Amino acid sequence: MQTLQIVAIAIVVIAVLAAIGWLVYTRKRSERLRDHFGTEYDRRVRELEGDRRRAEAELTEREARVQELKHRPLSNSERARFVEEWRMCQARFVDDPEGAVDDADQLLSDIMRARGYRIEDRNDRLADLCAAYPDRASDFRQTDELFIKHRSGNASTEELRKAFVHFRTLFDEMLGGYDEELKRAS
Repeated sequence: MQTLQIVAIAIVVIAVLAAIGWLVYTRKRSERLRDHFGTEYDRRVRELEGDRRRAEAELTEREARVQELKHRPLSNSERARFVEEWRMCQARFVDDPEGAVDDADQLLSDIMRARGYRIEDRNDRLADLCAAYPDRASDFRQTDELFIKHRSGNASTEELRKAFVHFRTLFDEMLGGYDEELKRAS
């Protein structure tokens, strides 16, 4: 009888320790995801009406997908070609802001494709960008909204300028500031 009580107590202690361990693990995971995704974490929880577990599962999946992507480093010739295409795109903005924004979007799609990102679906593209560059997630989302507005013919020149500036930031992030390296090498 005493052995049964000891076994029962041991099982209860193990269950309590397991529950505490699970709570600590989930809290740490939540903190890590919140630290990694920043405002994107809060936005996703809000979109899912406060369902933190579902939001965290989706964010964890995004993070894993981005880590599994083949982030193939760009060759020097690819980098130089992309930098030159960006310069032409930037020069076009003065005379044709709409065309320049279209070119910028296409150029970033080309860079993402070359680096191994999936770009076929804009939502997946945006989710991957937010996972890969979480500090810029709100900029990417604003750029996407402005681009959609532009595609419907409702974007002002100022909105196109804002989208273009955000595209430039993304360009710099994806190429790791390589444009500045080219300037110094020239």
